[in-house]
Amino acid sequence: MSATRQKFDGWTTVAVVLSAGYLLMVIWPLMTVMFNSFSADGEFSLAGFEKFFSSRLYYSTLWNSVLVTVCVTVLALAVAFPLAYFMTMFRVRGSGIIQILILASMMSPPFIGAYSWILMLGNNGMVTQLIQDVFGVKPPSIYGFPGIILVLTLQLVPLIFTYLMGAWRTVDVSLLEAAESMGVTGLRRAFQVIAPLLWPTVLAGSLLVFVRAFADFGTPMLIGQGFRTVPVLIYSSFVGEVATDQSFAASVAVIVILVTMSIFLFQKYLASRQKFSMTAMRTIEPKQIKGWANFGVHAYVYSFLFLALAPLVVVVISSFRNTLYGQFVDGWGFKNYVGSQRDIWRYIGNTFGIGLTALAILVVIAVLVAYLVVRRKGWLSNLLDTMTMVPYVVPGLVIGIALITAFSTGPLILTGSALIMVLSLTIRRLPYSVRSTTALMGQLNPAIEEAAMSLGASKWTTLTRIIVPALGPGILSGAVLSWVTIITELSTTLFLYNTGTQTLALGIYAEVIRGQLGTAAALSTILLVLTMASLFLLMKLGNKDIKI
Repeated sequence: MSATRQKFDGWTTVAVVLSAGYLLMVIWPLMTVMFNSFSADGEFSLAGFEKFFSSRLYYSTLWNSVLVTVCVTVLALAVAFPLAYFMTMFRVRGSGIIQILILASMMSPPFIGAYSWILMLGNNGMVTQLIQDVFGVKPPSIYGFPGIILVLTLQLVPLIFTYLMGAWRTVDVSLLEAAESMGVTGLRRAFQVIAPLLWPTVLAGSLLVFVRAFADFGTPMLIGQGFRTVPVLIYSSFVGEVATDQSFAASVAVIVILVTMSIFLFQKYLASRQKFSMTAMRTIEPKQIKGWANFGVHAYVYSFLFLALAPLVVVVISSFRNTLYGQFVDGWGFKNYVGSQRDIWRYIGNTFGIGLTALAILVVIAVLVAYLVVRRKGWLSNLLDTMTMVPYVVPGLVIGIALITAFSTGPLILTGSALIMVLSLTIRRLPYSVRSTTALMGQLNPAIEEAAMSLGASKWTTLTRIIVPALGPGILSGAVLSWVTIITELSTTLFLYNTGTQTLALGIYAEVIRGQLGTAAALSTILLVLTMASLFLLMKLGNKDIKI
């Protein structure tokens, strides 16, 4: 009897409730997309897939997306690896601030990067006009394939860089010394010794870059012009100005899911063949170099930092330029902030109201799932853990389509409400929060929990009074990082908002589409300030040790 009670205790109920909620709010909406992709007028049909693969206008968008994604992933890795190598092996002036600024550049939405490059190198951009006035020549266009590659590469280099910097800390100096004693030094050592050790990290970072680049909507929408990608095709098919074809949009969404899922499984397969662990007894200490080598290292690091931050600086400066009918004119002032004061406050209020609600739900669910996965191992907790990873490989635009498809009709109608906005943001960011919280939970010694229960504390009391406070700084740091990604999210909520639930990210996109460049710059600046403040808080929390 006691064994039966243990199997069906309160934590089993929690696991069942969370699993049922996830099935209803995530799996079922994605299934409705799949059902719609195989139906037309209520009957089974493959018309959507036939339409996609029968016209070069459509299937070429898949090739465009793959081409963009592969190029961005390769370029991001090619830039990030030397960047991480230089920052680890050599002393770079201001390295601490540089790492923070690189992380900050990653946290800004890609579509802000696209918008800022339009301000610089667009048809009437500041740099474009300057080059034309001074040299009398027109610089290359920022629009199309080159612009998309530029924006996404600069945006996603910091992602792989962050992964590599973490992996470098696990490399023992003795390995480098052994390689040096055998005559393997410099770049040969970097590629023949270090690169294989970092291979699992490279795969994990490259997967994230691939998924983000493949699913990005804002960048190709703003500067793609004639170069269309799959997310843009899905959006135009679902909410077309002339006509909509939701069955076709669902078919394309299913194709996208299959592509991202295949890449995810392929990455898992490669990672499983390269499994090993390292523990650095002596971590790498950066060494001082002199001469041209020192100049080259600093030039490389500072050049990337300039390219990464220049768009953000341009947006901030542009927010103080005067505008006429949305376009920039001579003069400076605060008109972009004052003239749109009512809208700005509405955007900010929605960002905090919806974002903080999603964050609170996110943290609670992540802690419960992490506890079940680490401390209550079993088929149900494994199933729940697997389900929470589904949004990891499903693009945000597809999640938005799934939610609006599932909850636009009875019995549960959520479309147009703030609740569906909260739900979409929670679903989108849950995999990352669960993974980070699970890692924290796994590091906590089970003896602490056993000691609490031996003194009469229940498992729930142990979780809330012992485990959560012990992991508090780590959970809070993860929450701040989740908050940054929540307030910059665009694609997931693009189909779900109304005028009463627009956030800052949605407001920026809407103002850019309307041609209100000054207002968009002001909103972008506010969002950047919120992001920087959040990252500053994250750095402060990161300096606090977890005390038990």
